[in-house]
Amino acid sequence: MIHIQALVKNYKGIQALRGINLRVHPGELFAYLGPNGAGKTTTIRILAGLTRASAGQAWLNGYEITTAALAAKKQFGLVPQHLNLDGELTVTENLLIHGFLHRLPYEAIRRRLEYLLDYVELGDKRQAFVKHLSGGMKRRLMIARALLHEPRILFLDEPSVGLDANIRRRIWALIKKIQQEGVTIFLTTHYIEEAEFLADRVAFLDQGRIVALDTPANLMADLGNWAVDQFSDDNLQAHYFHSREEAQRFAAGTAASFTLRRVNLEDAFLTLTGRKVS
Repeated sequence: MIHIQALVKNYKGIQALRGINLRVHPGELFAYLGPNGAGKTTTIRILAGLTRASAGQAWLNGYEITTAALAAKKQFGLVPQHLNLDGELTVTENLLIHGFLHRLPYEAIRRRLEYLLDYVELGDKRQAFVKHLSGGMKRRLMIARALLHEPRILFLDEPSVGLDANIRRRIWALIKKIQQEGVTIFLTTHYIEEAEFLADRVAFLDQGRIVALDTPANLMADLGNWAVDQFSDDNLQAHYFHSREEAQRFAAGTAASFTLRRVNLEDAFLTLTGRKVS
């Protein structure tokens, strides 16, 4: 559904993307994971036609994003990182405008609008002004807006940024629900637990390059199942083991303070890049 080939982006001598190659399968929930500045948003902006690549090609559902730009744009909905709703308009008015921009017939917009507002649990907010909605409600409205024209692909750029843990979990449930409807989802995030919980596959992006690509389970299993965090001399060092018994034996033999825990996806990222996801 998404095919990226040798994608490069330069900004005034800075190489933001350094030859990205990637395929995302139909119906897949794919997480693009990396620290701020790694190139996540740049990739989405190129795929969405908002930024031109310096080199390389990309296809959305078979349509090349530059030679068949209009057809490619019809394939996706985009939920950007920053809220860009019109706060002075109602929930319904925001969706109507989006439908008109996509040249959908009015009656089709109204039917789809009613369905989606119930789908994202905003049915009782139809006539509410957007400026009066909570942050979580605004995020759900942006997702509804992106789905209005029934795209095959949904780009989610940091969809739960700035939300508290309870609201974030509610957004996660909505994202999985959308995937179950057959929509291919391309998710960028720096919340490591978001990718671990949601994604079928994960790409680790670091300094404009993909440094690993696999399922979350495989990326963690390559490292081990258990971790011992050892604290000494103001430093924290993690040691990884395939069994709890191995981890406990190691911990029993150290005089330093330690914590025993399960390996997570951030451990895999840190091991591969030496950097935290932030």
